[in-house]
Amino acid sequence: MSSDRGLDLVNLARQSIKSYISDTPLDIELSAKYSEKTGVFVTLHLDDELRGCVGFVEPVYSLYDGIKKAAVAAATQDPRFPSVTIEELQKCQIEVSILSEPKLIEVKDYNEYFEKIQIGKDGLLIQGKFGSGLLLPIVAVEWKWGPKNFLDNLCIKAGLPSDAWHDLNNKVYKFQTEVYSEGKTNK
Repeated sequence: MSSDRGLDLVNLARQSIKSYISDTPLDIELSAKYSEKTGVFVTLHLDDELRGCVGFVEPVYSLYDGIKKAAVAAATQDPRFPSVTIEELQKCQIEVSILSEPKLIEVKDYNEYFEKIQIGKDGLLIQGKFGSGLLLPIVAVEWKWGPKNFLDNLCIKAGLPSDAWHDLNNKVYKFQTEVYSEGKTNK
């Protein structure tokens, strides 16, 4: 992946938010260049604190459309935060995470998860009868979690009891990300 790709995608996210907030036309056209369908998340940080994070796990949109939609939603629809102002946007750091297709982690005993999750590489998704949730790979690194804490917090994020991953009727998936953020690129 080229650094041009990262610059394009982060700039697309920033310009999409700016266009939406200021009610002006989006003056960037990359739809043909980024037409592949993929899952994507856009994360906003302000003063090293989370300011919004929204995305799409499934590849329902082209990368171009997914970033536009996720960026605007991260800035204006994350229920944990008020909408980002144009002044805040100027200070926000934007990060784009492109998701691989989630793969079911197949286990016969919940203790097997510990061997199948790589901290720093894998993000997790849980889907259960009473809720679902997702945590990007960077979350476990930032919080210095091992696999157990990662799974516990995944369940909490989904609105489930922290040990819901013990119930094998709740399906746990893992995925990887390509991450582009202003000033750096990670895989």
